[in-house]
Amino acid sequence: MGFDKRMKNLDWKDVGLTKWSAIVFALFVVAVWPAFTEWVVSVHWGWFLAVSLILGARPAYRFYK
Repeated sequence: MGFDKRMKNLDWKDVGLTKWSAIVFALFVVAVWPAFTEWVVSVHWGWFLAVSLILGARPAYRFYK
């Protein structure tokens, strides 16, 4: 079974759970890796906002197209 066929088996709940899983994993990494925690805290919040907007631009465009 190919990747495309497997993706068609997923619904909106599965996609949402995958997103939450990634968020919680990122929080886990921040909690257990002190050097990464220091880096996250030292970076200006605007960089994270800019990267999230850049990464989300194409999916948002394709969704509303």
